Order: sequence, then structure tokens, then C-alpha cells
Amino acid sequence: MILHKETAHKTAELLLQINAIKLQPQKPFTWASGWQSPIYCDNRITLSYPIIRTYLREQLAKQIEELYGKPDAIAGVATGAIGIGMLVADYLNVPFCYVRPEAKKHGRQNKIEGFVEKGANVVVVEDLISTGKSSLLAVKALNEAGVNVKGMVAIFTYGFDVASENFKKEDITLHTLSDYEHLLVQAERSHYINTEEAAILSQWRKDPANWNPTVKL
Repeated sequence: MILHKETAHKTAELLLQINAIKLQPQKPFTWASGWQSPIYCDNRITLSYPIIRTYLREQLAKQIEELYGKPDAIAGVATGAIGIGMLVADYLNVPFCYVRPEAKKHGRQNKIEGFVEKGANVVVVEDLISTGKSSLLAVKALNEAGVNVKGMVAIFTYGFDVASENFKKEDITLHTLSDYEHLLVQAERSHYINTEEAAILSQWRKDPANWNPTVKL
């Protein structure tokens, strides 16, 4: 869910400017899942740009307070959201922890790194939402640790139906600074793509698992 359209368009523009999001309908990427995709997103790149990471940090923090009030702590999802999550926690001046996809095999075998009190009101920060599976596993780990997860915020989401279904099933609210629909509008508006390429990108979004990259532009 998008709170502010202006923020959604500006976030999309910033991600495009630094190639955190790349659009290649003519030369698709292959995801780890095997999907052919005309888009690739790596929001960790934003950490290398002080002005952009500051903007994202402030927008995420302000939306968290607008939605939930000031939380007791922020939890980032490893590994992509550790950096931005820590920046948001610093901005809000609250504790930070992060959640591993699985417990370490050695040492204390932690799944949650950092200290968070039982009963604490926590907001989870993510960098990117695809299916939502790994994000919701982090929520599950926090719940099992006795933490009260208020909701989740993220920089960007592809907006897949399966993600919406997964979040609804787990009764977790998700808000993102930008999403796929606002990205396409901004990309065409800023001449990163043309109208025909926008149509191809829109078509991929409807059925990404079965999308045929053999297209004529």
C-alpha cells in the first residue's frame, strides 16, 4: 500500500537514477527462481549515495510514525534491509535488531541479532518485496520471540498478487515508499522507457512466472 503518491514517484526516480532499478525489456534478467524478468532491483545500492539514503531513511521513519507512532524498536530483514533498517532506527532513536533467514549453525545460534525486549512494539523494515515469503518468515521469528510486530515498511514492491495474499493470510500490513505501478509511470515520464516498453513491462507484471521474453519492440 502506498501512503503518498509524490513520495512514490520521487522514490522511483531516485532508484532509476542510480540503477538500483534496471529496466531491460529487450534483454531480460534471470532471477534465482528461474523467472525471466525485464526488471532487476537491488536497493542496497542506495546505501552508497548519502543524499538518497538520507531521503529513504527519513521517508520510512516518517511513515512509520504516521502509521504506528514511535515504535519500541526497528527490525531489519537480513541481509538487504540491515543497512536501511539501522539508519531508520538511528533516525527514530530506537533500538535496532535484524533477523536472519535461519539461525546460525555455530556460536549462540541466533536467528535474531541484537536485543529486543519481549512485548516490545516493533516495525519491520525491508528493502524489497517480491513474494513476501522471506519477510514474513522474519515476522514469524519475531513473534516467536514474544515481540509485537505492528507492521512492515519497505522501499519497493513488485506488487505481485501472491505477496498480497501472503501478507493478508498472516494479517501483516505492508506499506512501501514506491511500487511497480508508480515506477512504470515515472520511468515513462522521465524517458527511461518508451510507451511500447512500458506495455511490455506491464504485461510481465500480470504473469511473471510464465512471461515470454521473446518480444518485438
